[in-house]
Amino acid sequence: MAELTYRDAVARGIAQEMARDPDVVFLGEDVAKAGGVFKSTVGLLEQFGPLRVRDTPISEQAIMGAAMGAAMTGLKPIAEIMFSDFFAVCFDYIANEFPKSRYMSNGQVKCPLVVRTGNGAGSRFGAQHSQSVENWCMMIPGLKVVAPSTPLDVIGLLAAAVRDPDPVIFLEHKSLYATKGEVPDGEIVDTLGTAKIVRPGKDATIIALALMVSRALEAAEKLKAEHGIDCEVIDVRSLVPLDTQTILGSVARTHRLFTVEENPRLCGWGAEIVSIVADEAFYDLDGPPVRITTPHIPLPAADILEDAVLPTPDRIVDTVRRSLGS
Repeated sequence: MAELTYRDAVARGIAQEMARDPDVVFLGEDVAKAGGVFKSTVGLLEQFGPLRVRDTPISEQAIMGAAMGAAMTGLKPIAEIMFSDFFAVCFDYIANEFPKSRYMSNGQVKCPLVVRTGNGAGSRFGAQHSQSVENWCMMIPGLKVVAPSTPLDVIGLLAAAVRDPDPVIFLEHKSLYATKGEVPDGEIVDTLGTAKIVRPGKDATIIALALMVSRALEAAEKLKAEHGIDCEVIDVRSLVPLDTQTILGSVARTHRLFTVEENPRLCGWGAEIVSIVADEAFYDLDGPPVRITTPHIPLPAADILEDAVLPTPDRIVDTVRRSLGS
């Protein structure tokens, strides 16, 4: 058992899959010699060589096009888009091309690729480099979408993504890269489409993703200690496929639902979960589901303003407490 940072877990996860399968290749801007702009791919060039770990031009369209071509001809590429905001530059590939290739070819053309990217706010990068774009991706048929919150989940979910026959968007939260967690030795493989109950509870269900998981856990501890409210916290981990069984089971036990979302409120992933719960578990609810989100605004660059718009443990505590009438 070793303690790894989230960024080191990225490199270990990629290395695990490249060592296991010679068809796995890795490409992106500054991922080889520089070890990645977030230093999450250090050592891969030295370990696997320039044929399998390749720096690319500054062209998101070129990266996506090369990755798709490689996947269609038998390789299993991992492609990095430096900031998830830059999906907008190559969205034709993400929305129209590789998600639909297997469907439109009647299964003759497969596209097993992983697109890794730095996602989310909290690092003072401003409105064009701080967005949470998971809702952009989960609306597209043919894509799988995952967002790990811990180093262990980074490795396990990345392995599952690489081994999956379909394209997977792998969202790494930039503000988690320096966080640490225990990771066992040996091969680690997880399962896509599985959520985790990271804190059991009986009074309310709080559902969170990526950076918001640790904030939800902190809020849950405060709610228990200061108000006697025992909250269950679920780390969604995978938005597509979505583990509705775990979510609905939790709501059936606690009878209250809260989502904590970093994305802007309009069309966020929590709205989809609330819709599913309303359809499938309406009579289990003792009150309306509540979404705790970022406002529908461009993210500020100023630290005090960025902190003000993101969901915080104190805002989660206050919202849950008021909703439960405590």
